[in-house]
Amino acid sequence: MKDEVKTDGGSSFILPPSSFALWLERATVGCLFLYAAAAPHSIAGTQTAWLLAMLFWVMRLCLRPRPVLFRTPVDPWLFGFFVLTFLTSLTSYNPEVSIGKLRAASLFTVVYVVSQNVRSTRVLRALALTLVVSCALGLVHTFGVYARGRGVKLRSLTAESRLRAVGFIEGDTILSVDGVAVESPADVVGAIERERPAPRERALRFPDGRVSCRWDETTACVRVYRAEATPDANVARAGLPQGATPEERLGILRWTKGRDERASGFYGQYQTYAEVLQLIASLALGMLLSLRRKLSRKGLLLGVALAGMVFALILTVTRASWAGFALSVFTIVLVGASRRTLLWTAALALPLVVVGLFVLQQKRQVGFIDPTEGSTSWRLMVWKEGARILVGKPRHLLVGTGMDSLKRRWREWGMFDQGRQPWGHLHSTPLQIAFERGVPALLVWAAWLFVYGRMLWRLARGSLEGDWVVRGLLLGALGGLVGFVSAGLVHYNFGDSEVVMVFYLVMGLSLAAERIVGGRQMAVGS
Repeated sequence: MKDEVKTDGGSSFILPPSSFALWLERATVGCLFLYAAAAPHSIAGTQTAWLLAMLFWVMRLCLRPRPVLFRTPVDPWLFGFFVLTFLTSLTSYNPEVSIGKLRAASLFTVVYVVSQNVRSTRVLRALALTLVVSCALGLVHTFGVYARGRGVKLRSLTAESRLRAVGFIEGDTILSVDGVAVESPADVVGAIERERPAPRERALRFPDGRVSCRWDETTACVRVYRAEATPDANVARAGLPQGATPEERLGILRWTKGRDERASGFYGQYQTYAEVLQLIASLALGMLLSLRRKLSRKGLLLGVALAGMVFALILTVTRASWAGFALSVFTIVLVGASRRTLLWTAALALPLVVVGLFVLQQKRQVGFIDPTEGSTSWRLMVWKEGARILVGKPRHLLVGTGMDSLKRRWREWGMFDQGRQPWGHLHSTPLQIAFERGVPALLVWAAWLFVYGRMLWRLARGSLEGDWVVRGLLLGALGGLVGFVSAGLVHYNFGDSEVVMVFYLVMGLSLAAERIVGGRQMAVGS
């Protein structure tokens, strides 16, 4: 409630916010725009914007007259999930580790700093468009990296090649020598023959920390990319034969730039990039379908942006995100478009499926569903092991094992095939939540997303044709939710901060739209 001041005559008036309070409100909204612009590219920029927005908002809440806070449909479930997360951190096998993870769990505050500070349709529209435009501009980097290529792809080697002798084969792409990127055979020869100064240890490591290759003054370490793996081998610095060209000395008959690695945007991680693309491409599709005149400049720009996002998503070669986006598209078209549009969408999807399967075969040499493929068989193994630990004790079902306790206890629990397989998380959001926080937390998480999805369904099916951005936001948020949950069945995307911060931004904007457009103005305490 705003403060009232009594005059001598007994009448009252509402105190207007001070200039400092207005500055804080504008600074908070400014940070939200920075957040939306940075979210598709940089976790550091996004978290900085979030922290600044939270700081300015909390300061504003401390000043009179205090701004009105509004309830949202997800409040009890979202706060309940965080409370259970906090409690299960205290009961964790390693509470010092799990309590440290509460900072990541506190990212849910993004939902409220967005939904409570977006108070006009103009700001709502601008933030949604900023997110889509920023992601579209980032595609220039993605396609530029692909066009430029990376490293030295070995198309043909001689029988006597030193590279063949150490285990490299045609199709490999040389990425680095002694940890330094190389872009030509001359770079490879120079790096092999001259040891670079290394301020730290002279070694390359696997993701789990084990040393994979060492180099010294007599031996170089050459790393290649080979169908998702990055094997490396030692090459003697004095072992290259003499020759007229670097290609001759390395035994290379033909080479090109490598373009086999999966697109990862500015994140450097293809699964993260794929999930973010799925969420934002869903928004772009929702906006495009909500336009009355699709054959217009707005329609053309949205169509080009959407096509670019879909192509970039294909280049990530991430099957779960592909399937999630396909379900998102089906949901958006089913809810927000005509039967004719649904048929056109199906017709356009068929060639995209063919292209996707071709790219999958070329880059990963696997089919879409292949139980014998390495990542699929590994998932089946960890799902079985995770379920075994979950039901092994009643306390695991009730409060879980604690966030990130897996990193400390997997040997004790005999997981990852008794350590014979690479360790990691459980690659399934529902299983990971139940494993770490217990089945009650999983049920509250599911209820939270169900209530959110029901709200989106109701609003998206309502009459919002007058504002294509807002209706597109709601349609895209609904489709993105379906895609996020679907992909999360085989990915732990809820544990990826970059992805979750985009997801929370879209949720906050959708809750603001529900209040502004839906006419829901119930304040806290009313």
